[in-house]
Amino acid sequence: MKTVLLLGATSDIGQALAEKYAKEGYGLLLAGRNLTHLEDISADLNIRYNVAVRCYFFEALDYGSHSSFYEELPGTPDVTICIFGYLGEQERAETEWQECERIMDVNYKAAVSILNIVANSYQKAGSGTIIGISSVAGDRGRQSNYFYGSAKAGFTAYLSGLRNRLFKSQVHVLTVKPGFVNTKMTEGMPLPAPLTAEPQKVASAIYSAARKKKNVLYVLGVWRLIMTVIVLIPEFVFKRLKL
Repeated sequence: MKTVLLLGATSDIGQALAEKYAKEGYGLLLAGRNLTHLEDISADLNIRYNVAVRCYFFEALDYGSHSSFYEELPGTPDVTICIFGYLGEQERAETEWQECERIMDVNYKAAVSILNIVANSYQKAGSGTIIGISSVAGDRGRQSNYFYGSAKAGFTAYLSGLRNRLFKSQVHVLTVKPGFVNTKMTEGMPLPAPLTAEPQKVASAIYSAARKKKNVLYVLGVWRLIMTVIVLIPEFVFKRLKL
């Protein structure tokens, strides 16, 4: 049985991915900070899909624990998906270093820390799939979310370099840019319906893109067009815009 490791499995996207991969017959390795929630998810999936599910405590910001966490897994997972993230508050981050640091640490440093370990394992095995959930916010810095966006821009660049490095080792790396998603993280935000995906749609798109070995996935194609336009706006114009 193939297995998938979900880092951040209690998130809305994480739960949707767990369900999608369970439907496809994968064994699930669910990792996150809330073991009680993970075990509830595990019990539900096991009843509905009769798949093997294991739960693991994982603290993204405890970099020193990442190696031992990965070594304790029952073998090398066929797929690893890095889902966890922290949107944070832009205005707070502008004046409070602690908030800024958390945005940077969760969205970039923690992801790189654990994926470095996974990448080395996959390179040695000569197989595997790494999927990183980045963001359209990283395509160009905008005043409304440039702390989060800059962390995701770094993560996107990291995944691109990792893809380049691991290609010759038969390891596939997929960068996912979901755009707006209707989750707990965006609850209360005035999200435009045509630009907003449901977690289940995100999960299905990720599974399909990984199967097809795509390099970069915009879950809703309209986001590729939107971000291409934003990236092409000349800087002397862009800096005057309120985005």
